[in-house]
Amino acid sequence: MKSSNTTLESQIAAIRRFSRFYTRKLGIIEPKLLDSPFTLQEARIIYEIAHRPGCTATDLTRDLGLDPGFLSRSLKALERRGIVTRKPSKADGRVNELSLTAKGRKDSAELERRSREEVSRLLAGLDPAQCAAVVQAMTTIEQTLEPPPQKPPGFLLRSHRPGDIGWVISRHGAIYTQEFGWDISFEALVAEIAGKFLTSYDPAREHCWIAEVAGEPVGSVFLVKGSDHVAKLRLLLVEKKARGLGVGRALTEQCIHFARERGYREITLWTQSMLLAARGIYQAAGFRLTKEEPHHSFGVDLVGETWDLKL
Repeated sequence: MKSSNTTLESQIAAIRRFSRFYTRKLGIIEPKLLDSPFTLQEARIIYEIAHRPGCTATDLTRDLGLDPGFLSRSLKALERRGIVTRKPSKADGRVNELSLTAKGRKDSAELERRSREEVSRLLAGLDPAQCAAVVQAMTTIEQTLEPPPQKPPGFLLRSHRPGDIGWVISRHGAIYTQEFGWDISFEALVAEIAGKFLTSYDPAREHCWIAEVAGEPVGSVFLVKGSDHVAKLRLLLVEKKARGLGVGRALTEQCIHFARERGYREITLWTQSMLLAARGIYQAAGFRLTKEEPHHSFGVDLVGETWDLKL
């Protein structure tokens, strides 16, 4: 245990020593950064605003880890000096977007120039191999202490093919039993709907889409003919591991696009009040709740809902 503590203390001391060396080497501990009129914090704020169109104070607070009160005071000071300006966001008038004035852009360019010159001066006495080693060491520190966020996996939508409908039936039965306690009668209903789709499939007016991630099915939806003018959206499903990727929204939008293209005037669907995620997708897509009815189905008490979308 003593050896472990000694190692940790030695590592802490080494990191602190490097921090003192690095801040001194780049002149960060000076009252003003790079002999400019700005402190380190002000220069960082200016840099972020210059490189992030539509930047807001909330963005800076979150991404720079600054105290909201300190940031507010800093922004007001920069506004008084004619460096920063604010204007209401076009997307949300309650939010102000930050941008640099002409003077601010000029000062930002000067800060960039001085920073590049300072780093160039540090590297000037090194040979190419040493430069590469320094950059690699810095990259290792950055990526080890703050790994880059993993990019969410992409997904694609495709038409159904042999074997997919069996998967749809199986996954509906398993997921709704595991997550909501529904009994096997729900799987029977899904099998009936899916079977009817296969036996009376009209490719000109009906379609099934399967969502895939890395070749694996993770979601499904059907658009079927209700009448000449009304289509039905049925069996929207997204696997738990794919939720949050926008799969449900994409499947729903695909149905809407297809229905409009094929001349339908309305889409209707039936869901349950406790399926909150699905209801949120429908509402965001423009569907409106038109009917509610309590019922006992699939072994549980439910409130069925009809949602309609005029096209």
